[in-house]
Amino acid sequence: MADKRVASITPPNKAYPREELEEMVQRWLQANIDAEKAGDWTSHLGPMYTEDAVYGWNIGPNEEFVANGRKEICDLALGYQMHGFEEWEYPYHDIIIDEKRGTVIGFWKQVAPYKREDGSHYEIAGIGGSWFEYAGNFQWAWQRDFFDLGNAKDCFFQLAGAGALDKVVKEKIHLQAKGDLLPGHRRLREEPSKIQKVRNTLAMVKIAVTGR
Repeated sequence: MADKRVASITPPNKAYPREELEEMVQRWLQANIDAEKAGDWTSHLGPMYTEDAVYGWNIGPNEEFVANGRKEICDLALGYQMHGFEEWEYPYHDIIIDEKRGTVIGFWKQVAPYKREDGSHYEIAGIGGSWFEYAGNFQWAWQRDFFDLGNAKDCFFQLAGAGALDKVVKEKIHLQAKGDLLPGHRRLREEPSKIQKVRNTLAMVKIAVTGR
């Protein structure tokens, strides 16, 4: 079961000076730039979370990633999860600050270092971003990422076809294909039975063929 602090976040209600939040955002953006240049997110971003911070994101209808505490965030979210993506870039293109509630929403892109024949970079289409709660002292209390899972899968299919997936990423995909949960991942509920999965598939095929 996913940690309820991530699966069901209650918007905070603690005000902070606008200038302080703006400075936090600038520090965060610079730390991200430095992390991308170094290929090391743990050293640059880890100190910007509280000791008991929570970081998570959804991975489809029945799976969540959750890292509880700064150590797990460093080991899993900024460490293991980023292995194989050291050369990717995640530029922010818009930031929304709510100083009355102490929250920030940042919208970013996920851009691969690999290029298509036309010279354009592979990137995950759709909306991607992070929702943060500020805890004071220039640290986040929690972070919740969101992205377009369908477009993410499509991008990885394209990269696989182009032979551009990192070896570590291939290993992660292999584990997931076997039904294994990667570190930090957890089911939200019990998986449906094979019979139920077949019934669901047949029902969808019928709708697609007959419209009923």
